[in-house]
Amino acid sequence: MDITKEKLLEMYDKPLDELIEISSKITKENFDNRVEACSIISAKTGECSENCKYCAQSKHNHAEIECHPLMDVETVKKAALSAKENGATRFCIVTSGRVPTGKDFENILKMIREVASIDGLHCCASLGLLSEEQIKQIKEAGVERYNHNINTSENYHSKICTTHNFSDRVRTVKTIQKYGIEACCGVIIGMGETREDRVDMALSLRELNPTTVPMNFLNPIKGTPLEGYEDKIDEEEILKTICIFRMALPKAMLRYAGGRTTRLSEYNQALGIKAGINSLLVGNYLTTAGSKAEEDKQMLKELDMVLA
Repeated sequence: MDITKEKLLEMYDKPLDELIEISSKITKENFDNRVEACSIISAKTGECSENCKYCAQSKHNHAEIECHPLMDVETVKKAALSAKENGATRFCIVTSGRVPTGKDFENILKMIREVASIDGLHCCASLGLLSEEQIKQIKEAGVERYNHNINTSENYHSKICTTHNFSDRVRTVKTIQKYGIEACCGVIIGMGETREDRVDMALSLRELNPTTVPMNFLNPIKGTPLEGYEDKIDEEEILKTICIFRMALPKAMLRYAGGRTTRLSEYNQALGIKAGINSLLVGNYLTTAGSKAEEDKQMLKELDMVLA
C-alpha cells in the first residue's frame, strides 16, 4: 500500500471494520500468533524536572502520587523474577527524571547486570535523555532494548512539553540504535492532537524504524494539566489509530501500553489485537494499575494468540 501522509489521512475516513480487515492482513503477513509480554518497574518515582503535561511524576504538576528515590538492586531483581513468573519475557527498568547521574547511575548499571543475568528474561531500560557515554555503558551492562518515546508529533510537542524538544527525543533514539540497542519508541494518543498529528507520529516512527512501538492512550490524572481530557478521543478513534499505525509500520511490534484498560472495553481491546497489536505491557504501569496477567492470557487464548 502507498504510505503517504495523504493516504493515511484518507484511511481514517474508512469504516472501522474495513480498516481492521486491512491492518489484520498486514499483521498476518509479517508476524505469527505470538504476542510479546513486557513488564516494567518504576525504580525511581516522581520529582522529575521535565514539565510534560500528561505526567503525574513531573514536579511542575500537582498529582498525588507516592514518590520514592532509586530502589535497591535486590528489590528490582525480585520484581524481575516475579515478572518472569507471570509470563513476561522482557523486564524494563524505568526511572523518573531527565537523566540519572552519579551514584544513581552506578546503581542502575548494577540493576541491569542482575536482570540481564536472569535466564529467559531480556533486560530493557527507560532512563531519559542519556549521553552517548551512558548509552555505551548500559549496552555493556546488558540492556538489549531501550524505551524512549516520541510521545506526540513534532508539531504538537511544544503544547505538551517545553523543557526538552522533539529533536532531543529523536537524537536519543538514533544514538541507542547506533550502539546496537533495539529501539522501543512509542506515542501517547488522546492529548488533544489532531488526526494529522497522529499520522505525523506514525511517519516519524517509520523513519526511526523502532523494533517496538508502545501505544499509550492518555489516562488523565488529577493534578496534571490534562486531567480533563477524558473526552478528547473515543474507542473507535483509538482502534482506527492502531490500524493506521500498523499500515505505516508493518514490521514493528505494536504494544498495548498505558491506558488500554481504562480507555478500551475488553471487547475493543481484543479488536485492537486483531487489528495489529502484538505486544503487551503486563502488570502495573508507572503510577497506575494495569491488567492482571491471567486476564490477558485468557483474552489471547480466545483470539488464538499466545504469550511468547
